[in-house]
Amino acid sequence: MADLLYPPVIGAARAWFKALDLRFDIRGTEHVPSRGGAVLVSNHISYLDFLFTGLAARPAKRLVRFMAKESVFRHKVSGPLMRAMKHIPVDRSRGENAYEHALQALRSGEVVGVFPEATISPSFTLKDFKTGAARLAQDARVPLVPMALWGTQRLWTKGHKRDFGRNHFPVGIRVGEPIEAERHESARGVTERLRERMQELLETAQRAYPATPRTADDAWWLPAHLGGSAPTPAQARTQ
Repeated sequence: MADLLYPPVIGAARAWFKALDLRFDIRGTEHVPSRGGAVLVSNHISYLDFLFTGLAARPAKRLVRFMAKESVFRHKVSGPLMRAMKHIPVDRSRGENAYEHALQALRSGEVVGVFPEATISPSFTLKDFKTGAARLAQDARVPLVPMALWGTQRLWTKGHKRDFGRNHFPVGIRVGEPIEAERHESARGVTERLRERMQELLETAQRAYPATPRTADDAWWLPAHLGGSAPTPAQARTQ
């Protein structure tokens, strides 16, 4: 079945990015394979991260099938869109169904997008990772492609109002070299290697980010360890 809806949605997203005058700094997109299955793995700091993760795969002309919570598929507007774009619903009470769906997609040569933190990180640092991405890569015998996003939290994130004004926000995207998920290695071991690499990519994106908080009130989007007023990871766990 042809992807009739996905390309127009991508076009609409790009037009919106232009309207917002987002300033993109994207590096490493050559690491997304141009063919064959792969698990594209990103950190999660914004409600819009799937848009930016998918953008990183466009130079390779790949369409990413994201794993997303099942409630999104029940919505009268987003549900038909998600199904038409062949995204993968995740019912946490029956996670094995989503796993098999994702595994089938990978084996058929698709790129599957996964946020291993499962939820947005209010501290804007990496949370603990679930092992699902590593297990999928091992079982499907495909690589993990790590990436990091930075700046997307300024548009719309948990606990803060949306800011869709023409603010010229910079958005940093870094994609790393594929990681082979060896079948003889534990899923936890693969996950630890993946997280370490994503931490490096995140720090690279943060160092290159050309903006700092404009006022003390604007420091909410910067992690505490970088001098911002976002909650520390310990504080975020209690929220």
